[in-house]
Amino acid sequence: MIGVIDTRGDCAAWTFPADPGVVRTARTVVRRQLAAWGLDALEDVTALLVSELVTNSLRYAHGPIGVRLTHPEEAGSPLLVEVSDPVPDAPRERRAGPDEETGRGLQLVACTSCRWGTRRGRRGKTVWFELALPG
Repeated sequence: MIGVIDTRGDCAAWTFPADPGVVRTARTVVRRQLAAWGLDALEDVTALLVSELVTNSLRYAHGPIGVRLTHPEEAGSPLLVEVSDPVPDAPRERRAGPDEETGRGLQLVACTSCRWGTRRGRRGKTVWFELALPG
């Protein structure tokens, strides 16, 4: 892990090197932060989706990967999860064939989250998704 930006309050963010081992590390820090916020019910799905997006970043980007969680204070607001990398091109959602081993990550994000999208920044792109808080 390159560094933890902040894990206090309603936001937690980390930056990881473009190394295959960071997928496991990203899942671990996300699970720990959600547990610290009392959002244990979201640990599995959030860790899975973060894992998919970090894996996509590793496949196509060759620079640092950022992961950011924002826990809303307002009731009814969703958990916001962002994964950033230095490649400005937005990922494409595609339909993987039944025998293909890859190509389902964004489908999984789209089907599992409340909303998702991408945005360009000065230093690359961010893929984000929202998950409803347990009620």
